[in-house]
Amino acid sequence: MTTAYAFYRDVLGCRVDWEHRFGPGMPVYAQVSRDELRLHLSEHHGDGVSGGVLWVPVADVEALAAQVHERTDGRLRPGVDADAPGGPTTEVVDPFGNRLRFCRPTA
Repeated sequence: MTTAYAFYRDVLGCRVDWEHRFGPGMPVYAQVSRDELRLHLSEHHGDGVSGGVLWVPVADVEALAAQVHERTDGRLRPGVDADAPGGPTTEVVDPFGNRLRFCRPTA
């Protein structure tokens, strides 16, 4: 879970709400959150597939993109597509190949 926490907590600014293990040394199942976003992360085999896409509404896409850029020392360079269908959008790819599209809805 170290890699997931480094990304979701340290880059995206999520907090770890809780963790669950069935016993010592067992895989972790956890919830992270930021504002209204709640994500469940799992180390259990078969609990998901890499390469998914998640659309997340946020109030300030530009601030989020700037935060990600700052917290990764520029390694991630999320731009903001002001003309994206549905509203201004920035996309970040997590270490597992999942795309998180943060959008400020226009309607």
